[in-house]
Amino acid sequence: MKIIDEHEIKSIAEKFKADGKRIVFTNGCFDILHAGHVRYLKAARDLGDCLILGLNSDQSVRALKGPSRPINTQEDRAEVISALSAVDYVVIFEEVTAEKLVAHIKPDIYVKGGDYDIKDLPEAVIAAKYGGQTILIPEVPGRSTSNVIKKMQK
Repeated sequence: MKIIDEHEIKSIAEKFKADGKRIVFTNGCFDILHAGHVRYLKAARDLGDCLILGLNSDQSVRALKGPSRPINTQEDRAEVISALSAVDYVVIFEEVTAEKLVAHIKPDIYVKGGDYDIKDLPEAVIAAKYGGQTILIPEVPGRSTSNVIKKMQK
């Protein structure tokens, strides 16, 4: 199964590295999947041999987005996102940021969307400490979960 826990992902990552494979890691809420997410994840996967996605738990989404989010439960979000061919593994995490997972997995490349600034990403600091690279993938204009929710509320 593509949805695994934090302990399993470390051994999987170590095996990929031992085989000379390039690991890419990204994280986020992925609450209502849209074309922007799909394009972003395909671009992230193209950067390496394995894409691991850290999925914010329901609790951490509420902390980030407010009490009305997430729209979909972490189990549903994990099932949907794991069905995408670009995503190799999904790991649900409880923290607001994915610092612990980045330190645990040590991906070759840490990826976030272009709406972020590398200097504001604590995960990028951790990646830099062990020699990992952080890459920002340009966002798809007008495609966001917040925009989808606004549209639905009209």
